[in-house]
Amino acid sequence: MQRIKTDDLVQITTGKDAGKQGRVLEVLTDRSKVIVEGHNMITKHLRPQTSASNAEGGRITLEAPIHMSNVMPVCPGCDAPVRVGYELAEQGERRSKTRVCKACGTHF
Repeated sequence: MQRIKTDDLVQITTGKDAGKQGRVLEVLTDRSKVIVEGHNMITKHLRPQTSASNAEGGRITLEAPIHMSNVMPVCPGCDAPVRVGYELAEQGERRSKTRVCKACGTHF
């Protein structure tokens, strides 16, 4: 289980967007990176294509990935960036692992 999942609210801890909060749009597990909505924006230059989708080319701005170690999940209980712990809960024959806030103990 990962400490950050898609649609989590996270706070960026380092870089040009340090201290800002946003929702996780995508988690890139193979590269240990996340894409946060509206932050770490870059400008990408596109060459004119022969296809109809981008016939004219130009510049677009989009979110660039941020390493997972540079963001912290925001706890819904204490409304602050926190470290994440895990708890195992047994439900009959199945065991489930849930994320827990290290500061207040809230499950999320």
